[in-house]
Amino acid sequence: MPEGKTLFPKIFQTNQLLFYERFRAYQDYILADCKASEVKEFTADFLEKVLETCGWRAVWHTNVFKVLVEVFCAFPALQMATSFSSSSAWLRADVPGHLSRIRSSPLLVTLCHLLVTIVLIDLPDYSVSSMRVTDVDFAALKAVVRLAEPYLCDSQVSAFTMECMKELLDLKEHRLPLQELWVVFDDSGVFDQTALAIEHVRFFYQNIWRSWDEEEEDEYDYFVRCVEPRLRLHYDILEDRVPSGLVVDYRNLLSQCEESYRKFLNLRCSLSNCNSDSEQENISMVEGLKLYSEMEQLKQKLKLIENPLLRYVFGYQKNSNIQAKGARSSGQKITHVVSSTMIAGLLRSLLTDRLCQEPGEEEREIQFHSDPLSAINACFEGDTVIVCPGHYVVHGTFSIADSIELEGYGLPDDIVIEKRGKGDTFVDCTGADIKISGIKFVQHNAVEGILIVHRGKTTLENCVLQCETTGVTVRTSAEFLMKNSDLYGAKGAGIEIYPGSQCTLSDNGIHHCKEGILIKDFLDEHYDIPKISMVNNIIHNNEGYGVVLVKPTIFSDLQENAEDGTEEDKALKIQTSGEPDVAERVDLEELIQCASGKMELYARTDPSEQVEGNCEIVNELIAASTQKGQMKKKRLSELGITQADDNLMSQEMFVGIVGNQFKWNGKGSFGTFLF
Repeated sequence: MPEGKTLFPKIFQTNQLLFYERFRAYQDYILADCKASEVKEFTADFLEKVLETCGWRAVWHTNVFKVLVEVFCAFPALQMATSFSSSSAWLRADVPGHLSRIRSSPLLVTLCHLLVTIVLIDLPDYSVSSMRVTDVDFAALKAVVRLAEPYLCDSQVSAFTMECMKELLDLKEHRLPLQELWVVFDDSGVFDQTALAIEHVRFFYQNIWRSWDEEEEDEYDYFVRCVEPRLRLHYDILEDRVPSGLVVDYRNLLSQCEESYRKFLNLRCSLSNCNSDSEQENISMVEGLKLYSEMEQLKQKLKLIENPLLRYVFGYQKNSNIQAKGARSSGQKITHVVSSTMIAGLLRSLLTDRLCQEPGEEEREIQFHSDPLSAINACFEGDTVIVCPGHYVVHGTFSIADSIELEGYGLPDDIVIEKRGKGDTFVDCTGADIKISGIKFVQHNAVEGILIVHRGKTTLENCVLQCETTGVTVRTSAEFLMKNSDLYGAKGAGIEIYPGSQCTLSDNGIHHCKEGILIKDFLDEHYDIPKISMVNNIIHNNEGYGVVLVKPTIFSDLQENAEDGTEEDKALKIQTSGEPDVAERVDLEELIQCASGKMELYARTDPSEQVEGNCEIVNELIAASTQKGQMKKKRLSELGITQADDNLMSQEMFVGIVGNQFKWNGKGSFGTFLF
């Protein structure tokens, strides 16, 4: 022990319980199907069954001090007598250890029965069943304690002498909350359940219970409605499965709701003391309604985050609304240099290659950082971040809301940025024109994607993305350009393309993912078809398909209807299976050019596996666009609008699919997923 520290006895380590252990305890043993108004009653019943009523020591732990105390029996003779006078207590398997030793001696048993007789004579008004003396108030969740011997106390201030502590206990009538008591370890096993029960109560009131829960409507049992979602959220936060920004928001909302509820209670109490129909009462009622409305809004936001199905939608909306800083008021642009250690040779190379001032060019400020996250957070519009060779570990999100350049100085394998923590997206882009180049991004044990482009344009060039869950996500209205890069390891899709986005992929490798590229449903009438260009990419060794198109079941229904439709419908029906010959591809190209003249199709003359994959993707995209056009035309006809746009590519979709190689993908080069 460090000098000056008190050597306390060991306590039961109960704060590392797993999720399922707490889940089972609350569901099966403590709360069951009780309502919020019955929580205290059920908790008291549980404690009365499992808690040793006296004879155990604990550490009274507060924010200021900790002191060794013991829960004692005020009338030990009566306690022992009642324990032995009841046959149920005599047969209990969990009686304290000293009682089990006593009943092994016939002489002591006889003496105890004699003691019972004496007590009954002295206390004639009590029955045996009513004499179970306890020093734990189960309803109030408090225990009667005294200072243990020898006196052990450890505090941040030296004012807590034994006399001061005795005075403090006298003020509290020697009654302490169970949540502040940590049971001292005892290898006999007698107090194991006591320590565990107190831990469950402590955890519940610290992390699950809310002061306003009792006033909520009891339409559903309390465990399902409140305990389970809050317990799951607690463990998701512990395991870094919730974005850090969302965790901060949740805790702030919780504090605000607690404060509003406290004000509401004070106001309600003051109203009960006011004269009826007074002006002050009317004003207070208006304030009370405002507080109540504010509190209800806060509670709804809390429930939204507590819901495991909705919290990530909420998190996405929050994180995608990062505000851009814009240009500095002075108009100056800064170059940020990131290096864990700066040596003379590296600095000379930087000055020559990157920081050399051109004749007549405006002076530019240079700032140095030890980690890339701090450099990005310091950026304004037009800044540049140069990352020197090294291995950098970050614990937050790269939230890029301004048009900046993030470039590595050297080869990507020499400039590694590794993300720790499961909850946050690695790179979050909302800037109008973001450029990232020459960096390797490594992600471990994540639940969010490695890069999300919410809006604006993001260019990724000569980078390596070692993913864990989803790779790159291109949201609606966003534009993503990826060149000469390598992406692998995603447990989902390497690249997810949302409706209404633009995605250009050139000379990349996408491999060892669940799926290579996933094009999400774009048949919804509210979204345009994404503009997709894929040139000279190698998509290989993915578990599923190289490219997957996700579309609703109505798509396949329309295709089946087209088989029995008009000649025009049949002409628009496109073959998506088998091996199309060159003539079929030429006819398809002519059809596209005649229809709109706005779509380009590239295909080689050799019917290899790679070309077949390219054509299959194009065919499916065109078929989807055709069906969407038919759906739109039908809706306009129902509204009485007969002059619908007959162009096959009315959305002005540009697709360049050429030179891509699809190799060794588990299910083939292209597939569709219906939902």
